Amino acid sequence: MIVTFHSDAYADIMMFGDIAIQLLKLMGHSGTVPGALLAEDVPEALANLKKAITDDKARAAAMPKPEKTKENDDRDDDDQEPPVQLAHRALPLIELLAASAAAKCNVMWDR
Repeated sequence: MIVTFHSDAYADIMMFGDIAIQLLKLMGHSGTVPGALLAEDVPEALANLKKAITDDKARAAAMPKPEKTKENDDRDDDDQEPPVQLAHRALPLIELLAASAAAKCNVMWDR
C-alpha cells in the first residue's frame, strides 16, 4: 500500500504504508488511512513527530555497536546495510507539516 499526503501548502508526498502509519502514530494520530488533520492541529502533530525523531536519535546513539565476530566477517557487505533512520524517512513529512502549519492549511492522506 502507498499512502499519499496532501496539503495546499506543499507538494504531495508518497510513502510506503507501513512507514506512513508509523509516522502518523508518532504524530499522535490513530494511523487510519484515509485521514486528515485540521489546520489548527498541524502544529501539535509536527511537534509530536519532531519529538519522536529526537527520542529515536537519542535511543540509537545510546545503543552499543555490535562487535565484529568471525561470523559477521564472513557475510557479504550487502547483507549488512544499515537501516534507513526514522529521521530520514520522516523528513519529507516534516517539511509538509511545517509548510502547512505556516500556511494554516489542512493536511490529508489517502491510499
